[in-house]
Amino acid sequence: MVNLPKNSPRHDFPAQIVTLDSGLTLIHQYLPEIPVAVVDVWVRAGAIAEPQEWVGMAHFLEHMIFKGTKAIAPGVFDRIIEHKGGMANAATSHDYAHYFLTTASHYLPDTLPYLAEILLQAEIPEYEFDCERDVVLEEIRASNDNPDHLAFQNLCTSLYPHHPYGRPILGEESQLALHSPGQMRCFHRTHYQPEKMTVVMVGEVTEKSAIALVEKNFREFGTRSQCPATGIEADPPLTGIRRQCLKIPNLGHARLLMGWIAPGIDQLGDGLGLDLLSAVLTGGRSSRLVRELREDKHFVLDIHSSFSLQRDSSLFIINAYLEPEYLEPVEKIICDRLQDLHKQEISDTELERAKRLLCHDYIFSTETPSQLAGLYGYYQTLASAELAVSYPRKIQQFQKSELKTLARQYLSPERYAVTTMESA
Repeated sequence: MVNLPKNSPRHDFPAQIVTLDSGLTLIHQYLPEIPVAVVDVWVRAGAIAEPQEWVGMAHFLEHMIFKGTKAIAPGVFDRIIEHKGGMANAATSHDYAHYFLTTASHYLPDTLPYLAEILLQAEIPEYEFDCERDVVLEEIRASNDNPDHLAFQNLCTSLYPHHPYGRPILGEESQLALHSPGQMRCFHRTHYQPEKMTVVMVGEVTEKSAIALVEKNFREFGTRSQCPATGIEADPPLTGIRRQCLKIPNLGHARLLMGWIAPGIDQLGDGLGLDLLSAVLTGGRSSRLVRELREDKHFVLDIHSSFSLQRDSSLFIINAYLEPEYLEPVEKIICDRLQDLHKQEISDTELERAKRLLCHDYIFSTETPSQLAGLYGYYQTLASAELAVSYPRKIQQFQKSELKTLARQYLSPERYAVTTMESA
């Protein structure tokens, strides 16, 4: 049995959303011209779901999922998928973990049962746990040797001193050493449950076949458990400039990262406006900051900005690579250009250019079944999959006056976090 969601999909949403009796959500789009099937399983079990003492558990579990079940020995899943010419992988973020499989559509009935089995019945064997912990620890060490990762994590910690968004997704070495298989099984059985999961299927699979495959393979979930409380705490608003200066031995070019807390998914309209402002500031050679700081003054080797949408609150970041002597003047110029956005509206030409850039980027990001599956799963996990197709329409509706208001509201030249990094 399946049920349509309470709010039926918009007529312009190209996929079908159904809810199984178990509470599991299925999003399906039939693409008969492409003999490929993509399955992307999204779980609301990212780093934000971890108790404070279990930091890094969500990502560690992503590794252990592939270590099999009582019925599937370690390594068997990979051999099966590769033997059928398919590929599988996974990723963990703060808001989610997701596991994706791409295969020729006629092999889906042979491969999907294995993906469902390892996701729902993960054994988390003790003899594999310690070995894989070493793999994760090495991943943490490699990340800590990456200057860009260090600078970004430092900025996030500064912006989110209390909220889990400020914690490293990979965890920390000292805490990871204390994790146990029993704790991980508890985390898995708490969160890898049907009401917290979305299966997205895109490709040459009919709706009837998709529903039948998911109903057959995603029905035996693990015995429910209950993790310790996560204790998510909101952070106080920025009232000034939070500054961190890092010295890294043998660093080449210096880094300047400036960050602002932006609205979460519940204020998506504001977030899309900030996406437009990001394109105005650093979207290509003729954008404001790129043109002035890189092309004209040669103060930076590169500069870019980004808006990263998250569930609770999002990030607006400006990142520059430069020589150390330009750290202070570049930061001041950026603040001055933000002040310009507060005082006067951008030109019609800038607005139309930014809209074209973002709408074309959207088109390029929805060309393949895997891109579509990822887009639907991402938005469904944060809020609703139907938001995925509203992006171009909402972008085109923005007026210059709205962007001026958003710049004043969120991009203050007097309230932000900044991390600088230069050679020791």
